[in-house]
Amino acid sequence: MKSDLYRKTKKDLPVPPNLGDYEELRKSFSWKTAEKELAWFEGKINAAYNAVDRHVETWRKNKVALYWEDEEGRKQQYTFEELARRSNQFGNYLKDLGVARGDRVFLFLPRIPELYIAFLGILKIGAIAGTLFSAFQEQALSDRLGNSGASVVVTHSSLLPRIEKVRHKLPELHHVLVVDHEAFAKELSKKDEELHIVHMDPGDYAFMLYTSGTTGKPKGVMHTHRAVVQEYETARWVLDLRDEDTYWCTADPGWVTGIAYEILGSWTAGVSALVYAGRFDPKRWYKLLEDYKISVWYTAPTAVRMLMAAGGALVRGYDLSHLRHMCSVGEPLNPEAIVWAVRTFGRPFHDTWWQTETGAICIANYPAMDIKIGSMGKPIPGLDAAIVDDSGHVLPPGTEGNIALKPGWPSMMKTIWKRPHKYESYFSGGYYISGDRGLMDRDGYFWFIGRADDVIKTSGERVGPFEVESALVAHPAVIEAGVIGKPDSLRGEIIKAFVVLTKEESDKVKVKAYAEKLKEELASHVKKHLAGHAYPREIEFIDKLPKTRSGKIMRRILKAREMGLPIGDTSTLEEY
Repeated sequence: MKSDLYRKTKKDLPVPPNLGDYEELRKSFSWKTAEKELAWFEGKINAAYNAVDRHVETWRKNKVALYWEDEEGRKQQYTFEELARRSNQFGNYLKDLGVARGDRVFLFLPRIPELYIAFLGILKIGAIAGTLFSAFQEQALSDRLGNSGASVVVTHSSLLPRIEKVRHKLPELHHVLVVDHEAFAKELSKKDEELHIVHMDPGDYAFMLYTSGTTGKPKGVMHTHRAVVQEYETARWVLDLRDEDTYWCTADPGWVTGIAYEILGSWTAGVSALVYAGRFDPKRWYKLLEDYKISVWYTAPTAVRMLMAAGGALVRGYDLSHLRHMCSVGEPLNPEAIVWAVRTFGRPFHDTWWQTETGAICIANYPAMDIKIGSMGKPIPGLDAAIVDDSGHVLPPGTEGNIALKPGWPSMMKTIWKRPHKYESYFSGGYYISGDRGLMDRDGYFWFIGRADDVIKTSGERVGPFEVESALVAHPAVIEAGVIGKPDSLRGEIIKAFVVLTKEESDKVKVKAYAEKLKEELASHVKKHLAGHAYPREIEFIDKLPKTRSGKIMRRILKAREMGLPIGDTSTLEEY
């Protein structure tokens, strides 16, 4: 566990942050009070109304809500009023098809404006939105659409063949809407721009997301309209969003971050947001940051490491003077990435921890708070987090255990679709058990160690793979690393590392003698920076790590490959 401290100074806070005194707010905060900041209908709520329509009644009516650009440089933009009217039309289209409150409507679309418009329209009529990555193939689609009982799929002609191949397996799927077909667009344009927005109970379902299982089928995580309360507050506290910001969240709405902080939380906060529908490219990303004068940027550690690999000198060719706050999400942020960001951008990335099941940020590093480099930060106001044993008993500071949360936060999942027993398995001793291992230090900062099933026990010592990966990434030859425990008759397990090298080093290791020398150097580097027992006894150089589309390294895939075991569900992998 590192304890290097990045102390916040006035240069880090060009404007006073929304959350200025963390400890004071924790003492005084209540969710009941927070709810009053949103629009309610006599105890009822609609998350989409809060994200868009309520702004139409204010000066934000003509403010740009969405800047959209694709890889070819095509651009579109929509004001809050335009988003409200277009999503109203989409809601009316669905109603005319017979879609009712509680019906499941899934979006299988590229990252185009219609995705965001349709999502809002679905929530407005009380239906449940489901999002699907455009990279999903037939089996992944069949699993999700079949399990959810989706009655409508909204798609694009480029993706339609995949739906057509599985449609015969989906008796509940009554309508497939193709947004770029002329007939659909013509019919949609005739729909009324006024819509009765359904007033929902806070606990009514708003959207659902499927998470991959280790060996079984993906599970449908259900979120409610009340989730927008926490998504909004954390957008203000952690992302520090405010009216004058132009904000870029790089997540796809197939992932929970793309819903919570690219649609609901961020637009409820009233910001102008950029959506880029293109592949990762360092020069293009920096150009977007410059062209749109992005002030707040929320991205994944994988992207940060890829920017690191492209070199800090590249940044100097762009004007990023508007960029005041940066956050990361998806997996823990390696300490080296934070150090690099300070050196390159003059400010750190702020790590945030949460999950599909938690629905919004739960533990974070805040703009006004000093960063213990490598730490997850502290729990958000209104949420109690602890380190507990497997029975839910709270463990003292400095002790490794399960990262756990006291149930009751607004964005907590309500159930697992059709699997109530699976939902109940998440809870023990009055806590939600996250499946992540960590510890809390005496100052209340949380530290990530690894997924419960990833922690390695070697020669009687427990080693978190993230620590070893971070030590490896700190070596200049390494871009990324994935670490697993490999069974060993003498030590129980040994540490094996799968390492992605810089292009220059990748060419050099084609020479066997150089490769062996570099492996020894990396093992020594980890011993020196971490511990004598916590170094990889085996190192394998690979071109690419298996990752989810949110950027999480899938260590179980690495382990399964190594052991010749079944790989399990791979539908959420970035590429497999």
